[in-house]
Amino acid sequence: MRFYIDDLPVIFPYDYVYPEQYQYMCGLKKSLDSRGHAMLEMPSGTGKTISLLSLIIAYQQFYPGRRKLVYCSRTVPEIDKALAELKRLMEYRRSQGCEDKDFLGLGLTSRKNLCMHPRVSKERKGTVVDAKCRQITASWVRNKAKTEGNIEVCDFFEKIQTLESTELLPSGVYTLDDLMDYGRTSGMCPYYLARRVIPFAD
Repeated sequence: MRFYIDDLPVIFPYDYVYPEQYQYMCGLKKSLDSRGHAMLEMPSGTGKTISLLSLIIAYQQFYPGRRKLVYCSRTVPEIDKALAELKRLMEYRRSQGCEDKDFLGLGLTSRKNLCMHPRVSKERKGTVVDAKCRQITASWVRNKAKTEGNIEVCDFFEKIQTLESTELLPSGVYTLDDLMDYGRTSGMCPYYLARRVIPFAD
């Protein structure tokens, strides 16, 4: 459905918007207009995430100069759920004729959650994954590997270094699973890929 908050056209991917969702979006828009802070509250299960995303995406597209959204959460599953909601919202917006060109949405998480290296990814502890990853991606290791043949480097990391940042990831919304799938297909490390393209994300 489409409705307006002041002059802002909002695309909402459900047939009905609850009064508390509408009030939440109005409060959010007010804080964005004033470029201030807001503390908004809604009970669990009332559609906070989709309300937030629907309003923010509408705002970004209507006011192109204000493009960046940083969504933080306590847990990885919550971040991934928000990304899945964003993906569905962007698909719905396309079905409604919106042209959200070159929109990029993705999440950041630890190396442990995104590592594809056959040896390093087997480790269970995040600190061990971090340490072993650095042992094969640090600049001094990579420089040494150029002169000594027996130094291991990460091929997934090296592939990223051969491309410009704008060539690394097509536009779209990527859940963490999507990022892993893209990493496997492209042969690029999802962790460092996300870090490289995050400046270009919406």
